[in-house]
Amino acid sequence: MFGRVKNSYRVIALLVLMVASLCGLVLLPPISQDQNYHDFADERMVLGIPNFWNVVSNIPFIAVGAAGLWSVRRDPGIFIIFLGILLTGFGSAYYHLDPYDRTLFWDRLPMAVSFMAILAIAIGERVDERAGAILLWPLVATGVFSLVLWRLTGDLRLYGWVQFFPCFALPLLFVLFPPKYTGTYYWLIAAGLYALAKLFEFYDEQIYSFGSIVSGHTLKHVAAAAACFAILRYFQTRQPIRTATHGTNTRKRKVAKTTR
Repeated sequence: MFGRVKNSYRVIALLVLMVASLCGLVLLPPISQDQNYHDFADERMVLGIPNFWNVVSNIPFIAVGAAGLWSVRRDPGIFIIFLGILLTGFGSAYYHLDPYDRTLFWDRLPMAVSFMAILAIAIGERVDERAGAILLWPLVATGVFSLVLWRLTGDLRLYGWVQFFPCFALPLLFVLFPPKYTGTYYWLIAAGLYALAKLFEFYDEQIYSFGSIVSGHTLKHVAAAAACFAILRYFQTRQPIRTATHGTNTRKRKVAKTTR
């Protein structure tokens, strides 16, 4: 009973944080898409494919997404995560063939879905399993709506929340609440690789200037796909953590059996 009440307070606190951060978007001015974003350092055409390396470097997303769908396809939240990763590979490749806002939509849409599904899974594992399951579809719908809203209004504020709120909330969940499964270090590896990917993205041109071999954006795809692979390994290898209470109850049952 106490555990359920405690979980209720945790869920309420999390919901308050989410709603407050969403309301805070109103205080920000509208955010438009910088058109310089579409200017990538490496625009080489190979085998008739424009921006070749930025296109083919999405293959790891497709591989990881397909492997995830095959190995952990029973849980709806996990299924959505890896479906999003799979479609990110195709969406990002499509975008880089012709980089404009209309194609960027299909790059960002599956990513937004995966971000929201990861947040819901983390809530279920760290705070309350039922709350995570209930929040999964509203969060995924928010991710989809954020991109539709951008295309209708040109405002990226809600998409910014979809992308960056999990980056703020997940560390809090991991620090404040104990894990239910082993393998937390995989999430730490994924976070480090994702941060590295953002760094590669920011220094796209500077990295490409060293010998014009590979661009930062191409390396971003590789690092981000590696982060997705770390998440895949987490779900493939995680095991439930037996709590002290569970262990005590198990010992009590064993003692009761031996005394009959």
